[in-house]
Amino acid sequence: MRFAEPDYFYLLLLIPAVIGFWLIMDYNRKRLLLKFGSWELLNKIIERESGRRWLKRVLVLLGIFLIICSLARPQWSAKITKIEQKGLDLIIAIDTSQSMLAQDIKPSRLEKAKYELNKLIELTEQDRIGIVCFAGTAFTLCPLTLDYNAVRLFMDTISTDLIPLPGTCLSDAIMAGLENFNPEEKKSKVILLLTDGEDHCQELGKDPVKSAEEAKRQGAVIYTIGIGSAQGGLIPVKDEAGNLEYKRDQSGEFIFSRLDEETLKKIALATGGKYYYSKAGELEVERIYQEIKQMEKKKFGERVQVVYEERYQYFLGLGMILLFIQALLSERKK
Repeated sequence: MRFAEPDYFYLLLLIPAVIGFWLIMDYNRKRLLLKFGSWELLNKIIERESGRRWLKRVLVLLGIFLIICSLARPQWSAKITKIEQKGLDLIIAIDTSQSMLAQDIKPSRLEKAKYELNKLIELTEQDRIGIVCFAGTAFTLCPLTLDYNAVRLFMDTISTDLIPLPGTCLSDAIMAGLENFNPEEKKSKVILLLTDGEDHCQELGKDPVKSAEEAKRQGAVIYTIGIGSAQGGLIPVKDEAGNLEYKRDQSGEFIFSRLDEETLKKIALATGGKYYYSKAGELEVERIYQEIKQMEKKKFGERVQVVYEERYQYFLGLGMILLFIQALLSERKK
């Protein structure tokens, strides 16, 4: 036998509180009765009444005790079952370049991306999740895992200080994501790209669309979420003294970081995925997850689960019966 919700036993503290309340009430009652005569005489008159009263009280206490036990969910008769684990391999590639500090999406692009990532973790059921961070290069922050608490711990470390190499390389992000998948499998692989879409590596011969085509050949589907605005935003940085200012180019002009939707659309289209624009207050990741969970899933293995049968109804029923009986009893003899 076990209790699934043992914290409810703290409610048993109500029992001594109820007993104390009754003792105070009895004391006040006795004090009032003494105004009518001696206690010896009055005690003979109310002796039988007192016995009935305490019988009712015992029934109330037993009823409360049994109801609290039912809230703690007593269980027994365990059954061992095997549950097949099936799901997707899902890599979230999140842009950590300085342009993600722009505040055209409040409170910032990076915070919005992390919010979307956290929401995805809440939605995920049996899928393996991994995190890739990228700026001028990319690396795997968290490998594929079913341990969502570990994913949240890694997520808390995400900042623009993770990668010292400046810039944004979407091609490296895609390739780093592919390294986490089994190359022999051609299904159940998804990359979710959270970025403002600015790319600084095409002049180096790294084409993100070609990398997306390689992802498709390996059986991966890429969904992209554009975080930012077409109008763009200034990039807040700190100077050597720690004062806040905005990033400037070599000529001293302020740098406006703008969302590049076209590149993100091409990346998604190359793999059969979709592009979503991240709006303030909306959760694009919910719509994406509703779509990707329709994809064919693969088997991760089996896990043994012990299932206990709920028996709270016996405690609840008996407790209610005792309270009903005490309600029918009278304190006074007819």
